[in-house]
Parts: sequence; structure tokens; C-alpha cells
Amino acid sequence: MPTSDHAIKFFTGRNSRYLSENIAKSFGVEMGKSSVTVFSDGEFSTAYDESVRGATVFIIQSTFAPTDNLFELLLMVDAAHRASAYKVVAVLPYFGWARQDRKDRPRVAIGAKLVANLLCAAGVDRVMTMDLHADQIQGFFDVPVDHLYASSIFVPYIKNLNLNNIAIAAPDMGGAKRANAYARFLDSSLVICHKNRDRANQVGEMTAIGDVEGKNVVILDDMIDTAGTITKAADMMIARGAISVRAVATHAVLSGPAYERIAESKITELVVTDTIPLRKDKDTSKIKVLSVADLFADVIRKVYNYQSISTKFII
Repeated sequence: MPTSDHAIKFFTGRNSRYLSENIAKSFGVEMGKSSVTVFSDGEFSTAYDESVRGATVFIIQSTFAPTDNLFELLLMVDAAHRASAYKVVAVLPYFGWARQDRKDRPRVAIGAKLVANLLCAAGVDRVMTMDLHADQIQGFFDVPVDHLYASSIFVPYIKNLNLNNIAIAAPDMGGAKRANAYARFLDSSLVICHKNRDRANQVGEMTAIGDVEGKNVVILDDMIDTAGTITKAADMMIARGAISVRAVATHAVLSGPAYERIAESKITELVVTDTIPLRKDKDTSKIKVLSVADLFADVIRKVYNYQSISTKFII
């Protein structure tokens, strides 16, 4: 049970209610009441329909497309501060714009830094998120950041599959560190895929560094967008003698032809979390969703009570 001197209240943006309600239920509280007024031109305003004065307010909202999700979160943070909340914590299970973490070519924005600036300007006191595309994004904030990892959910699932001859694979060089950590923890071999992109969201040539023949391969990534990389890697590994290929990714962005590519690929199973909801009008027969609700509820409880959360980092 909460022990802080300040009341705790959970609120959610419109498109994250499916997850927020499960987090609140796991924590043991009711969701707070809020509303959104939408004008005919698309502008909208947010309001709290109950008092938040003196409370520690947790606002749960993943900032996946469209941009309205981010702006709704910013408005809710601002409204909470103007209503005299004691502290406002933004809980972003999925942190959008995280791929824009640096200037990778001339005359481009660093979107992740801009989003961090916007959240701080709105008045957020703390940020809680999961599996950032780049760890250094934590340093973009001038407030504490609790960066959670889905490894505490994925590792037990992989172990329970009871697969023999597991090989953990990184879909690109950028994911090598994450894959290596899983491989060491699971005492398995490591495979790294090398790819050349013709342009954004389109993979050219791909090869694998490491032995996949006779292996049950598990490809790890922080997100799956168009699924071009994952499906091409899976087909390549099967062609090179892998017994099976599974993909594990925290954030199921799944844009464009992603669902069709997954359904038609050699992937046995795609395991994701519910930081982003799946589309109900698509074939999801190969997709397994694991919930992050209990993990976030437990970490929120520890943060609220000023307790350590280091035990939540398996890898």
C-alpha cells in the first residue's frame, strides 16, 4: 500500500487507456477522471474532472503516431501543474521520436531532444519510459528518468519456450549490445546481422555474422516498424539452415506493410509488449503480446514510496 504523504492519482490519454487501466488495476487504484474537448477544426483541450491538488499525478500516455498523443500528454502535464498537483510524472511506455537522437546528416532536427525539452517546459517532474531506442536520450532530460527494460518480461518467456540450441541475434550493429547481454544471460551463441539501407525503412543487402545452422534463433530489437529488417533477417537465417526464427521486440510500431510482411515471412512467432496497441483489422496470428502493466505498476509503487527499482533490471 502507498506510504507517501501525498495522494496518488493515475490519469491517461485517450489512446493509451487500454494499458493505463491495466496498470491502475495492478497498482490497486481507480483511474482518475479526465476529459478532452475537441473542436471542429481538430484543436482539443484537456481537463481533470476531479481535484489533483497536492497529489502525485501519474499521466500514462505512449507517444506513438499521431502527434496528437504527444500534445495531449503535454496539455495534461500543464493542466496538472496549474491545478496545484504536488508532482507530475509522465509515464511513456513508448517514447516516440526516439530514433531522432542525433544529427546523422546535415540540417536535420534532433527530435528526441525536442520532445524532452517540451516535456520539461510543460512542467513534468519525472519521466518513466521503457526500452528507449538510444540510451543517451535519458541525458536529454533535466529531470529524473526511470528507464525500464522489457528484459524482465522477455527473458522468462524465452526460457519457458524450452528451446534447444538457442542463438540470440541482433538485427543490426546497433542492437549488438542488447543481444550480447541476452546471449550471456541465456548462455547462448550470438549472431549479428549486417544490413545496408537503400533509404529509410527500406533494407538493401543483408548478411549474418555467426553460425545459425541447426539453431533456434531469437532476433531482438527495441521496436519493429515496417518489419522489413526482421522479416528479411528471418528468411535469410532459415535459408542458412536455422531450425526456427522468432522475433522479440518491445514496441510494435508496425506501420505500412508490416503486418502482411510478418504473416508471409518465415518468422515462427513475433513477441511484443502492449506499449503500442495492435491493429484489430490486421492478421495477428503470429504475434504474441506480453503486458507491461504489472512491471510499470510495481515500478510506480516503488518510485512513489522512494524505494529502489534496481531489482527490475535483469539485463
